[in-house]
Amino acid sequence: MSRPAFDPAAYDAQLAEKKARLVELLAPFAAPEPEVFESPREYYRLRTEFRLWREAGSENRHYAMFEAGDKHSPIFFEDFPIASLRINELMPRLKAAWQGNHTLGFKLFQVEFLTTLAGDALITLCYHRPLDNAWEAAATLLAEELQVSVVGRSKGKRIVVGRPYVEEELQVAGRRYRYRQPEGAFTQPNGEVCQKMLGWAYDVLGERDDDLLELYCGNGNFTLPLATRVRKVLATEISKTSVNAALANLADNGIDNVTLVRLSAEELTEALNEVRPFRRLADIDLKSYDFGSVFVDPPRAGMDPDTCELTRRFERILYISCNPETLAQNIAQLHDSHRIERCALFDQFPLHPPYGVGCAAGAPLGSVGKVPALGDASLKIASACSFTTRKLRGLTDFCLA
Repeated sequence: MSRPAFDPAAYDAQLAEKKARLVELLAPFAAPEPEVFESPREYYRLRTEFRLWREAGSENRHYAMFEAGDKHSPIFFEDFPIASLRINELMPRLKAAWQGNHTLGFKLFQVEFLTTLAGDALITLCYHRPLDNAWEAAATLLAEELQVSVVGRSKGKRIVVGRPYVEEELQVAGRRYRYRQPEGAFTQPNGEVCQKMLGWAYDVLGERDDDLLELYCGNGNFTLPLATRVRKVLATEISKTSVNAALANLADNGIDNVTLVRLSAEELTEALNEVRPFRRLADIDLKSYDFGSVFVDPPRAGMDPDTCELTRRFERILYISCNPETLAQNIAQLHDSHRIERCALFDQFPLHPPYGVGCAAGAPLGSVGKVPALGDASLKIASACSFTTRKLRGLTDFCLA
């Protein structure tokens, strides 16, 4: 199958189409004109993954992706223009390494790259065989040669050479924040746009003398800058890996006004509604918080109805969404008590058609309507939206951005 075309010249037209679709979705709620935050046209994606595909009659294997629903017609890549320059620099060197070293290349079937704006990099190598001391020795030499961390994965085993995370630095309102981003955990794929989202959320929240509730906090991506705007933060996250990363990030940045609880948003909703007690909240006095704002960054499915009702209690809602469809559904539930005050579009996935299909591997979208996907494709929206709310003339305002 032929490789899809990357056409940065088509960017402006596609971005305008995304904006028009967002405006259409929010029109029933009298939303203001959205601010639009562009992405770099190329080399913007900080993480990606490839399957390896062997040519018929040859031992050579290539980086490959597949059209959604078609796992038998690979699309080969020697470079990947939407991925970071660091990934593009590593791709040929890693390929030469597995081709020239049987221990590294034997039954290697998938490669994952994780990089940062700060220049750090981690490579995950996935195998259909057990990993042994010989592999670890070869991986150690590879890590030294490429100046990266290397993680080897096989069924039921993980070997880490170096660190199991990369280090990122992001600047918000003149302050630089350091982040550990673990291998295997969610991180924002577009670092430049992520900085713009953080800056926008920081500005919209404003300086507050009350407290913030944050749902779905991940590794603390938004938590760190937003914590500097309020008295205290209560943050929740269900992933143990992300919770550990968030705690490390808070400590590394000297932020001490955040209490992080490993609960899902749905569980916290039950706790605040006094449906049932939770052991992980035993040492936390929920009644001591003076919440004025809630920040939510839910998965593509959006907030469930009960969590959505929970946010209604707050004067201000700041909502970052990776799916404008479910965003609109949540706004419809809240629209009778809140109104949109500000809104913005953050173009996380340039050159993706609006509401097109993307993939977990960060497969490219050119002018075609389909996306090469890696294995099982997942839907990715091409833009991110966020909201805030505050009371105005007795009506709670819902700020969407």
